Amino acid sequence: MALRLYNTLTRQKEAFEPIDPANVRLYACGPTVYDHLHIGNGRMLIVFDVLFRLLRHKFGAEHVTYVRNITDVDDKINARAAERGIDIRVLTQEMTALFHEDAKALGCLPPSAEPRATDHIPQMVEIIERLIAKGFAYVAESHVLFDVRAMPAYGRLSRRSLDDMIAGARVEVAPYKRGPMDFVLWKPSGPEEPGWESPWGRGRPGWHIECSAMSWKYLGEIFDIHGGGIDLVFPHHENEIAQSCCAFGHELMAKFWMHNGHLQVEGEKMSKSLGNFVTIHELLHTDKFGGRSWPGEVLRLAILKTHYRQPIDFTVRALEEAEKTLDRLYGLIENVPVDPHTAPRREVIELLQDDLNTPRAQLALQMSFPTYILPGSAGAERQLFSMAVASARLLGLLYEDPADWKARKRSGVAADDNTINALITSRDAARKNKNYAESDRIRNELAAMGVALKDNKDGTTSWELKH
Repeated sequence: MALRLYNTLTRQKEAFEPIDPANVRLYACGPTVYDHLHIGNGRMLIVFDVLFRLLRHKFGAEHVTYVRNITDVDDKINARAAERGIDIRVLTQEMTALFHEDAKALGCLPPSAEPRATDHIPQMVEIIERLIAKGFAYVAESHVLFDVRAMPAYGRLSRRSLDDMIAGARVEVAPYKRGPMDFVLWKPSGPEEPGWESPWGRGRPGWHIECSAMSWKYLGEIFDIHGGGIDLVFPHHENEIAQSCCAFGHELMAKFWMHNGHLQVEGEKMSKSLGNFVTIHELLHTDKFGGRSWPGEVLRLAILKTHYRQPIDFTVRALEEAEKTLDRLYGLIENVPVDPHTAPRREVIELLQDDLNTPRAQLALQMSFPTYILPGSAGAERQLFSMAVASARLLGLLYEDPADWKARKRSGVAADDNTINALITSRDAARKNKNYAESDRIRNELAAMGVALKDNKDGTTSWELKH
């Protein structure tokens, strides 16, 4: 069966044929590292991890390149670092470590490359220079802006006319802009803000140009799939297309555009004002949601039970049902030797090849498990277990040792050393700056992870995990 994926660009499912089968290229927009990721961000991570796994299975792991960037220069980062009284680099390192912990707990494979925006300023400057030279961008009051009216195809992805965008959008009003929808490629930096020297003065990039530069460096001018959450269709992905297509002279930036749907919590839009804003970190380590912490694999299965393009209602009941399913499956494979080289069941592969139909795929793999295995039974019966486990692992499930699952599932996920050390560094910086409220907040966060600190007047001298 051919792989078929829904293409936001054409609004239909299409057969996927890579540009180069020897190098299938996928890009997904990663986090802006200023705070903990919420569970909606987690859904995006899981969806594109499943796609990454499927592409590796179909084309060979050595023939798939998955790039997921980290945005580490942004006004939100500047504001949060100032609010906490810490250096911007300290904040981004801390939040990147926590992001990696979250992604690992959710069962996500590391991407092939994880570029940071601040390491790719030269590529951003080069694209901007090309856009200016071709008449698609202009310099005004130390800013460089993309001239939206210079690109007739602008709005193709979101399928909105320029007039509709202007009428419905909240746009920055600035006297130096030629048109209300023109967006920033480069802007000046103040003395306290991060900045780089450029032909237009010391400044920093706009958000959209970052992904155009990083995808170009690692995947080329045109690549196979670009993904992200549905909220990124406009303006972020629309602006990426405008920048890349105009700079490189192509009609396409990516052949396929894939977007996962919105996530709501207990029937309501997730919002801090409603008190239902929940982060992956809180789900893994605290009792905020449902009065207890949850294993990352439970979060993953609960999300996979809804098709990625559909809105999902994230509920305590859904987590409880997912945990019961995993309890049953881990119980079935306990003490059963599994051959790691066995291929997944064909039915599960075909369902995933139908636009990542994870709801039906996870049901099919559940039904594929024998209910028991008799002592001394034939190898063919044991092979059924191996095929079922291989199918589960194609979805990123059942990697835990069954005994470990029983022992750990209700105790959350322990933070790794890098995460703990990053938090301790941030706390020491806060103490040095006499930001004691922030220092106490981080101490409490570490305590919730089971980390006990030993301090002296110069900072933390050592730490240990409480059991």
